[in-house]
Amino acid sequence: MLHLGNHVDNRKENNMEHLRNNSSGSLITESVRESRVLVLYTGGTIGMIRNENGALVPKANAFVKKLRNYPHMYDREYAEARFGLMGPLVLPMTATDSRRVIYNVLEYSPLCDSSNMTMDDWIRIADDIKLAYEHFDGFVILHGTDTLSYTASALSFMFESLGKIVILTGSQVPIFDSRSDGLDNFLSSLIIAANYNIPEVCVYFGTNLMRGNRTCKVSATSFEAFDSPNFPPLAKANIKIEVDYRAIFRPCTLEKFHVHTSLNRNVGLLRIFPSMTTHLIKAFLQPPIEGVVLQSYGAGNVPMNREDIIKELSAATKRGIIVVNITQCATGYVTNTYASGKLLDEAGIISGFDMTPEAALTKLAYVLSKTEWDLQTKLEMMQTNLRGELTAGRPPCHKDLDLVEAVARSLRLSSTAERQELGSILFPAMLNAAVLSRDIVKLEILKGYGADISQQNADGRTALHIACCEGDLNIVRCLLRMGANVHIKDRFNRTPLIDAVEFDHHEVIKILMQCGAHLHGSAYAIGEKMCAAAAVGNLKRLKSYQLANADLSQKDFSGRTPLHFAALHNKTQVLKFLLDQNVEAKCLDKTNQSPHDLAKVSGSSDAAEILSPTSCPNSALITEETSR
Repeated sequence: MLHLGNHVDNRKENNMEHLRNNSSGSLITESVRESRVLVLYTGGTIGMIRNENGALVPKANAFVKKLRNYPHMYDREYAEARFGLMGPLVLPMTATDSRRVIYNVLEYSPLCDSSNMTMDDWIRIADDIKLAYEHFDGFVILHGTDTLSYTASALSFMFESLGKIVILTGSQVPIFDSRSDGLDNFLSSLIIAANYNIPEVCVYFGTNLMRGNRTCKVSATSFEAFDSPNFPPLAKANIKIEVDYRAIFRPCTLEKFHVHTSLNRNVGLLRIFPSMTTHLIKAFLQPPIEGVVLQSYGAGNVPMNREDIIKELSAATKRGIIVVNITQCATGYVTNTYASGKLLDEAGIISGFDMTPEAALTKLAYVLSKTEWDLQTKLEMMQTNLRGELTAGRPPCHKDLDLVEAVARSLRLSSTAERQELGSILFPAMLNAAVLSRDIVKLEILKGYGADISQQNADGRTALHIACCEGDLNIVRCLLRMGANVHIKDRFNRTPLIDAVEFDHHEVIKILMQCGAHLHGSAYAIGEKMCAAAAVGNLKRLKSYQLANADLSQKDFSGRTPLHFAALHNKTQVLKFLLDQNVEAKCLDKTNQSPHDLAKVSGSSDAAEILSPTSCPNSALITEETSR
């Protein structure tokens, strides 16, 4: 267990590198597939323990220790055989699981009550996920319930071009109580984060996975504490986990994941109520306030007989303050149907449509912090659906003629389950066929009919996997612009990037890297593949790995690097390429032999000459440093 606390950034980076490089454990067979999840334990009821008086209190360094005693949260036999006594936690496998869920817990110090959460805490969480992003398949944030929706909404905006799932969850009763909702919430969140391609910030509670910026806390006592009033759940976890892939909001930009951590704090919520005084409104709108979420009655109404209120609001918008109008109602949205709504329009107040108060406030803090945007752009962005947080105009709908529905009718399929199964077969097959025929128009039509562009076939492969094998850059770019996810693993643990690397499509590798793709899996296994390429002189493959940001000095399980194998087999072109990349020339394998030693022993005279200290300054330099 690692404790982040207030550690400086380089300490955190070292922790993340340790997790990536030293948690591989013993060798496993290729048939065992694993997914890694990082858990940020920030505090909250879920991890609290009762003291001698029966009161709930947070206790540092106790959470992971207690989890290791719960067999449904920790498979001790597998974990200790694979990672040792103090390795990461591992969930037990069931007959229906396809992957082992490996999870590390980073406990915050001090643990934070959610009512004490601030924007600084949001930034801290975002930075921690940024540092760990390439080392894990998904993320779970354990959080107190009181401000959980605020944190989820804020993170959804701060995470730009997100390609992996982030789930916030908590509980009404501690996980270690005999009757707790925390156990199911945590366990389900881990399983979903490890197995499902949902590149959003989500909230899991009860049996529902909800879009984070659509949620509100609706009960202080119910186990169903959160609701998504204006948007259906992304997934339901009952006996089976059923995901509505058509509802997922996917980034459609050719950008790498990045985090925006500069938030404007001069924002606030102003709720209209009967007999509200002008003085209160005027005081609220004074500097340094820059943005206001106005919670009005019903469909966006304010008292029409209160010209003083309209006057103050109008004066504020003229001073450059952004005022966003949302409804006080739990469901529904604001419109300008009524006369009072039109008055607000004339006063320069913009519609927040069906945004929750939490989403509207955190979006305002995000938008106002964008110094590169002028006021008009900020006003437009507040009314634009950036992360699935609002529905502008009529609800989104698919083509009137739904392709799956039409086929289902012709086959006389009537149940929802049958139609979903048909879609899971039909759409991947048609998407893959369109990719193979290089038919961009057909891809666009299929998306219009409701196809999830990242839907997987029976082998877990997506249209992007196929496109990366084929190497057509236009098709790959088209899929990425449609929101295709670069991180999906098929049943063989291959991502689209691995397919592009192993087919040596260099331009495809470049655009995948531009969109945030990175190599997954064991660094040793990647080292094995690069060593094999070096042994046969496959320079093109090594260049593919270089473009994918692989460490060309990575050792295999015998401690040998690609340079060792190039030297052993006298592959001079590979040797020169690797040395040009400044690889470690004096690295020793498990028999204490360097690449130069292997070249001499094997009679590879050309390689020995290239690697001699007189010909290879890199080798001489390292030798000198080693002798100190």
